[in-house]
Amino acid sequence: MITNDNWLLTVGTFLPLVGVLIMMFIPGTEERLHKQIAIVTSGATLAVGIFTLVRFDYDRAADLQFFVDETWISVINSNYTIGLDGISLPLYILSMAVTFLVAIYTWNNVPDAGNPKAFLMLMLVLQVGMAGSFIAQDLILFFVFFELVLLPMYFMIGVWGGEDRQYASLKFFLYTMFGSALMLVAFLALFFQAGGESFGFDYLMTQGALIDRDVQIWIFAGMFIGFAVKVPMFPFHTWLPDAHTQAPTQGSVILAAILLKLGTYGFVRIALPMLPEGAKAWAPVIGILAVVGIIYGALGCLAQTDMKRLIAFSSVAHMGFVMLGISTLTTFGINAALFGMVAHGLITGMLFFVAGSVKHRYHTLEIKRLSGMLIQMPRMGWILGFCAMASLGLPGLAGFWGEFPAILSAYSPGFGLSEPLFRTLMVIAALGTVLAAGYLLWLYQRTAFGDPNPEFVSQGEPAHSLSAAANEHHDDGHHDEINDVTPIEWISWTPFLVAIVVFGVFPNLMFKVFDPAVTQLVERMGAGIK
Repeated sequence: MITNDNWLLTVGTFLPLVGVLIMMFIPGTEERLHKQIAIVTSGATLAVGIFTLVRFDYDRAADLQFFVDETWISVINSNYTIGLDGISLPLYILSMAVTFLVAIYTWNNVPDAGNPKAFLMLMLVLQVGMAGSFIAQDLILFFVFFELVLLPMYFMIGVWGGEDRQYASLKFFLYTMFGSALMLVAFLALFFQAGGESFGFDYLMTQGALIDRDVQIWIFAGMFIGFAVKVPMFPFHTWLPDAHTQAPTQGSVILAAILLKLGTYGFVRIALPMLPEGAKAWAPVIGILAVVGIIYGALGCLAQTDMKRLIAFSSVAHMGFVMLGISTLTTFGINAALFGMVAHGLITGMLFFVAGSVKHRYHTLEIKRLSGMLIQMPRMGWILGFCAMASLGLPGLAGFWGEFPAILSAYSPGFGLSEPLFRTLMVIAALGTVLAAGYLLWLYQRTAFGDPNPEFVSQGEPAHSLSAAANEHHDDGHHDEINDVTPIEWISWTPFLVAIVVFGVFPNLMFKVFDPAVTQLVERMGAGIK
């Protein structure tokens, strides 16, 4: 435990609340000022995050750093325990960067329902929950942050979403709440079975491994459902396409980039090390469901007619690769899964940004109505192509290092898990990458190539004798808006695009941060598996 600079994590996590407090006292009509406050607050938070990156001791990435342990709710032995190691550092920084870039994007793109004051306040509260989940080292504290994320997202979808927003937001809320209830029961069972002295992660990792195997299996089941809903794993995934499709662009990006990672992070940080025997017993189930999710998500993508819904189904498939890596219980697999989490956050977040901007310009996301994007908006078309290539796992871009090692890790699973089973899963998962190439290239071909759809060609352009058609449609008011990537979009997207390339070319930048912590985690599991 390294306790220097121990103010850093508390400030980095709760700083957005300062912005929220200031915004509460400013009338909602001052829209520009609210956007400025949100950008400054999230920017300052990111600055604290970058300072954290600088102060982090990479030679000791396996240890908890900036560690704080203060009494909090002494009645139930729950402490305010926070710390950061190599596993959570990249995700913690990613949450800050995403919130900052989304706040910048909102400058020109407030969702149709308006009221940027409430929207941005919810976004900052969301950031507190996300960052807090990655630094909490106490189960009750983790649960509080984990749940704090739920309400702002519910309102972001339910108020600022698309046509079916009420249905989607309620479904999101009920699914996640159901998972959380079981998860809380599992947390309490673990606490009492482990002797009931502390909710701290360290204590529970030591004591949890001593619990009887069949009890561990039952407790793990509760955690499994709680985290699997959040990931989402097949068959708990059905809230995701609805939530993503109806959410405003900002909501989709944050949901894809960070919220889905809370589930996979929970497996790595809590379920596996605290219940090693339970994890070993459940690993084949997790692996099978992960691979079902990969194939199911890919086939689901091939059936979609809506661009945003297609990207949402691709998330089910990509998170399948992450869960497959975790289910091998090896350092190789878990490293791959953690890399996949960050890569998926960058790539799918970027895809949702592009989808949102397409919707903004064409007022539709129906794939058959979009075409010729490379002619009408060449830069947007190129960015979509780049993200599609990254998403299908092209070597040299970040997506590859999440998928390929995860598939490879299934060749030799850890702790005596069945090799024939995991090798079979490996082959099926590899076929999933072929399907991924299929649906992404097909999406790209239909939206970016060909001639622009006549209904979206404005009078100024040579419309190849379509000007008559354009004139008839001109009253719809969509034609004046089809412009290429705007400066605000460039500012909020460039860091994503750069990161996808940098981590694709130098994956070790991230692996060397993860690996010491993951190695220690797997060693602790090994000690607990009899």
